[in-house]
Amino acid sequence: MFFDRAKVYVKGGDGGNGIVAFRREKYVPEGGPAGGDGGNGGDIVFFADEGLRTLIDFKYKQHYRATRGQHGQGKGMHGKSGEDLVLKIPVGTVIKDSETDQVLADFTEHGQTVIVARGGRGGRGNTRFASAKNRIPTLAENGEPGEEKWIHLELKLLADVGLLGFPNAGKSTIISKVSAARPKIADYPFTTLAPNLGVVRIDEESSFVLADIPGLIEGAHKGAGLGHHFLRHLERTKVLIHVLDMSEQADRSPWNDFVTINNELKEYREDLAGRPQIVAANKMDLPGTQEQLEELKRNIGDEYEVYPISAATGEGLKKLINQVYEMVCACEKALPEPPEPEIKHVRVVPKEKYQIHEKEKGLFVVSGEEIRRLVAMTDFNNEAAVKRMQKIFKNLGLDQALREKGAKAGDVIQIEKWEFDFSE
Repeated sequence: MFFDRAKVYVKGGDGGNGIVAFRREKYVPEGGPAGGDGGNGGDIVFFADEGLRTLIDFKYKQHYRATRGQHGQGKGMHGKSGEDLVLKIPVGTVIKDSETDQVLADFTEHGQTVIVARGGRGGRGNTRFASAKNRIPTLAENGEPGEEKWIHLELKLLADVGLLGFPNAGKSTIISKVSAARPKIADYPFTTLAPNLGVVRIDEESSFVLADIPGLIEGAHKGAGLGHHFLRHLERTKVLIHVLDMSEQADRSPWNDFVTINNELKEYREDLAGRPQIVAANKMDLPGTQEQLEELKRNIGDEYEVYPISAATGEGLKKLINQVYEMVCACEKALPEPPEPEIKHVRVVPKEKYQIHEKEKGLFVVSGEEIRRLVAMTDFNNEAAVKRMQKIFKNLGLDQALREKGAKAGDVIQIEKWEFDFSE
């Protein structure tokens, strides 16, 4: 089965907790703190594998979590870091954040790896907090939670040339004749329900990749029929072969089919309609097709080259494929050279450390990555750790900012899932 879309949940491993411990050894008076750090959580890593063709593995499992780091131990021993979880995906996959629709990664080469969800940092043990003023620290940090998010995976075929046209125009027959691909072929429309890839060899050293895209219909850019689910597979192609059914059995005008499909391309993506395109007038072995061909050439004019072919008999295919290969080579030569890297001085604008919103009277919601991480890594069973958190809040100006927002003693301050009573 061909699956080219999936939605999955990924979560990096949580960091291990640091611990409070002290040296207690004979002949070592006042041994001091000896609590080790927690290990870092594992990352969620995606790896592009050219041996994969679909996203079917993500149909049966949607939740992926990396292992967490181990907690620290006494005698200054640190916890072991969690192992990364490596997920293999086909080359050509695009990963987007489900909430923001932001592109997180675009895999175009075999072996490409991207960390999509980072593991949390391990908490520091009390050894880390020793100083000249505080020689016996009694606090340690909890591990930082790992990143978590829902993501969309979209597979876009990596092909040089795309075959497009109405259902039953003969696209599958063409790819089966010119390559080793063996799609399902039958004498009825909508037989192709998934894209097919085939390598077309011109000679021992020359070849290109051809993609057979399932038949499009009017309204495809809005999702009609198989719609934009398969239109996106044309986005990476350099050249398009527009296959038209020239037989009288089609009950449609080849020229109208040509205009309709090109309008769908333009509505979906403006640049897609502007790709180099060649017209394959198919089924020319059937009677009555010559008149259709002459009318099509009159309407198209000199804008596009029209090649009469018969996919069933193979007539005209070699000439068509040779011309397509020349067009692919011309497109590759026309690609602009990468620009010389230029040094830019970027002024970094610091982000706000926190935001305060009054949800309702007596309830204030505080958000912000730094604040969230601080609260998550605080051990509320440890009085020294809580005092440290309160001191950091004060140094960040959070206490004063809440007063300016109107917070009074007894009001509830909510940070993520935690709630605190505001006190003077």
